[in-house]
Amino acid sequence: MFEKVEEYKAMIQSAEAKAAEELEQFRMKFISKKSVVTELFNDFRNVPNEQKKAFGQALNELKDLAQEKFQALADGLSDQSGSTADIGLDMTLPNVPNETGSIHPLTITTNKIIEIFERMGFNVANGPEIEEDFYNFTALNFPENHPAREMQDTFFIEKDPDKVLRTHTSNVQIRLMEGQKPPFRSIMPGRVFRNEAISARAHCFFHQVEGLYVNKNVGFKDLKETVYHFVKQLFGENTKIRFRPSYFPFTEPSAEIDISCFICNGKGCNVCKYTNWVEIGGCGMVDPNVLKNCGIDPEEYTGFAFGMGIERITMLKYQINDLRLFSENDVRFLNQFKGTF
Repeated sequence: MFEKVEEYKAMIQSAEAKAAEELEQFRMKFISKKSVVTELFNDFRNVPNEQKKAFGQALNELKDLAQEKFQALADGLSDQSGSTADIGLDMTLPNVPNETGSIHPLTITTNKIIEIFERMGFNVANGPEIEEDFYNFTALNFPENHPAREMQDTFFIEKDPDKVLRTHTSNVQIRLMEGQKPPFRSIMPGRVFRNEAISARAHCFFHQVEGLYVNKNVGFKDLKETVYHFVKQLFGENTKIRFRPSYFPFTEPSAEIDISCFICNGKGCNVCKYTNWVEIGGCGMVDPNVLKNCGIDPEEYTGFAFGMGIERITMLKYQINDLRLFSENDVRFLNQFKGTF
């Protein structure tokens, strides 16, 4: 047994590795779990008791020697591979400059929206993109076979007809109200999906931010003041806001939110369709049925909700005329937002 230890020591000390394959062979023979050194450790039980101390010490020295030699051989290979002469590298050539990236314009807008609402006391809530019919439709006052469901152009999950790709982030509102007790003051930014033809003004996926405030004695006045503050913070103090009566199954009364067109300043352009007004979202008081569906007493609590398209706001703010640019990853487009926060 001692003879084998001395034999392996000599083999280790004389070993050379001029290529990675030879280094791997050395590792397999002397360091791996199936190495000759490991076999000697396995035979340790067969050594007479009076020799075990000396043999154990010899084995540990052999193991350390193998690891030190392996490291030395590996360092030698690294030095060789790092030689510029071997790989023909011309160190006189100029270096390739490192270019910094840019934050996506939708991310810039989303962060700004979150910042404004957080200053008003709203927190951020998130939820699943693949949602149950109950949270995406039923709890939001969309009865089965109701015509309003057709407005959503929904993607259904083929293997589970009760699951859909959410058509709005209102599902997060339902989960929030169902799982907690009022008051709530939250916004819900996220990606949503609609089965629509892709064009300069529409896409099969886009981003929304919705808001919800539920408490005692919440009125339409609170909603208007919240929207007024948000719009002026995002678009400027001179921006005008108007509310137009509308219909949404989950709010009553409901309204569309329009802002004055800051691109043409009242002169008329393609963006505002020569009306001087641009729609940015919808809002309204939470329908009592929605509160009931979430286990909240509408006699005690009221609330308002609103929703806006992040792409639409970004297009207005940065005067972008094609929705598809947001998802095409064209570097020429993205580079325009370097340094924009």
